[in-house]
Amino acid sequence: QVQLVESGGGLVQPGESLRLSCAASGIIFSRNDMGWYRQAPGSQRELVALLTSGGNTNYGDSVKGRFTVSRDNAENTLYLQMNSLKPEDTAVYYCNVVSFPNDYWGQGTQVTVSS
Repeated sequence: QVQLVESGGGLVQPGESLRLSCAASGIIFSRNDMGWYRQAPGSQRELVALLTSGGNTNYGDSVKGRFTVSRDNAENTLYLQMNSLKPEDTAVYYCNVVSFPNDYWGQGTQVTVSS
């Protein structure tokens, strides 16, 4: 059974940083494409960052240059380093792993950026 557990969310002020973690069990991260998505109230879920099994990355336009996705294969954990946070980054952040034909999601972690 695949399980993804996100952590690291919280309340921060604009300009501060957070690091999200996604710990996986039941699946080997390094063999699959994985990523972070977010959903703000009243909005659709959107891609934040994608990390392919080959190590390529892709970022949403609004986070390029501020966010970095990485993984620790030994710990089977995906990370999202978020710097220079803005109020518009406020959302629930979800971890996703694609293991064709299956698509797995974590429960989400809330990130709130407010002064």
